[in-house]
Amino acid sequence: MASNTSGVKEINPFLKMVLEFGPVIVFFIAYLQLKDDVFTIGGTEYDGFIVVTAAFIPLLVASTGMLWFLTGKLSKMQVATLVLVVVFGGMTVWLNDDRFIKMKPTMIFGLFGVLLGIGLLRGQSYLGYVMEDMMPLRHEGWMILTRRLTLLFLGLAVANELVWRLMSEETWVYYKTFGDTAILFGFFMTQGNLFQTYSSEDDGTGADESDG
Repeated sequence: MASNTSGVKEINPFLKMVLEFGPVIVFFIAYLQLKDDVFTIGGTEYDGFIVVTAAFIPLLVASTGMLWFLTGKLSKMQVATLVLVVVFGGMTVWLNDDRFIKMKPTMIFGLFGVLLGIGLLRGQSYLGYVMEDMMPLRHEGWMILTRRLTLLFLGLAVANELVWRLMSEETWVYYKTFGDTAILFGFFMTQGNLFQTYSSEDDGTGADESDG
């Protein structure tokens, strides 16, 4: 296991992907198997969604802890996600109310959207502080990317609210498992021109890209 100059240990990319996305995939598969079942525990009835959520929490804690043990570092988003899953997932199980875990993505995306927005109002890109080692960009590039990502996060927060409140539980599970990931992946795939134009590794002569 190698370490880079920042002290973060490098692990097998496949293992890293399993630790990051495995709990969500397990949640999805377990939900499909147990969604129509009702379990009586301690005299209280819990539907399959609640039971799967109860199993998902320690699984995510374990996988995140293993990722931290192997790499020596967690991103701020990973930490925030873990905390909100424990809090909202715990409330879901404790109160036997699935609304709390369904609100969790709204809180995550809303929190990051607001934090990035505060940075923009101060003329700063908090995104750059977090991801500078991953994507070397000049200040102008970070500001444009941060503006775009702020709007995306706030849009995802609104989308999550609309999906879980207006659509079926199963639709929300499908959306949460695949929709957010696909949207975020698609977003970064469309930012290639920005990365090329504002890369801090070039000679700085690239033409400015219009903000959007």
